[in-house]
Amino acid sequence: MSTKFWYLSGSGRIQILMSMEQAQSGSHQGQCDADVLALSQQADIHAQLEKIDPEDLRNELKEYGAWSAEELADHAQNLQRILWLACGDIVEGQGTPESEVDSQGG
Repeated sequence: MSTKFWYLSGSGRIQILMSMEQAQSGSHQGQCDADVLALSQQADIHAQLEKIDPEDLRNELKEYGAWSAEELADHAQNLQRILWLACGDIVEGQGTPESEVDSQGG
């Protein structure tokens, strides 16, 4: 069984758990859109994304300053954006191993 890692957004309101393999599938050189979409359709990831509050997500992404208010009005695209960001953070070593969270009672 592969280790899973937590992505935790800057505000702490959004958390996504995935394996390194999943993260690498959504964060790599070149265009990632189709791979992130495929990842978002995996049952474990999809279930987590469905629980994300649209307003919390919009506010989180707004902090990046990379998307217009009009773009941020599209919740489905926002889910793709946060998943792509989560993959990148985990691949770059910024995720927290699930075992560390479990051992801290989190």
